[in-house]
Amino acid sequence: MRKLSIAILFVTIYLCGCHGNTDLTPKRQGYFRIALPERKYAQYNTDAPFTFEYPDYAKALRDSNTQMNSYWINLVFPRFRCNVYMSYLTVDTNVDAYIDECRKFVVKHEVKASAISEREVENSKDKIYGVIYDIEGNAASNMQFYLTDSTRNFVRGALYFYAVPNKDSLEPVVKFIKEDINHLVETFRWKNPSPVNEIKVSPPIKAHVN
Repeated sequence: MRKLSIAILFVTIYLCGCHGNTDLTPKRQGYFRIALPERKYAQYNTDAPFTFEYPDYAKALRDSNTQMNSYWINLVFPRFRCNVYMSYLTVDTNVDAYIDECRKFVVKHEVKASAISEREVENSKDKIYGVIYDIEGNAASNMQFYLTDSTRNFVRGALYFYAVPNKDSLEPVVKFIKEDINHLVETFRWKNPSPVNEIKVSPPIKAHVN
């Protein structure tokens, strides 16, 4: 009889504990909070025919896979495991071909992107024209851009992370780096700009949502 009373007591305690926890909905997966650095910028000013400002928590390295007389740059963010690859090309009569090639690189990410939007860059005073492509979702590249003076200089940039694309976990960092890229574009200047004031730009990519 005593054993039966003890068993009943344990069952009662167990049922009371279960009654107080009726929410059996699984919790959403969480991610570690990422501490973002204070924004400070340095001037990139070498023998390259252009200059711009970049964050001091990044390293501007000459691309070792190109010839020594080229001006290709890897803007490396060690803390966030991402790079902004910047390639430089001289322009003859092939600026439309370069622009079309940039658009093709962006279109390749349509499969994984949830949306692609674009913003035109036009600074006629400093002869800077181009487009910034904002790529949303789980695409391998989250932002790309090109800048040109239409007849002499052309620069293309692309942001890539060394991690499996995951919008939820990377979003704070992606947003942070995108602001740095916007600052880079805003402070970008040619050292030998073309005297031409006008540029023909290929039809833009239509923004889309999957």
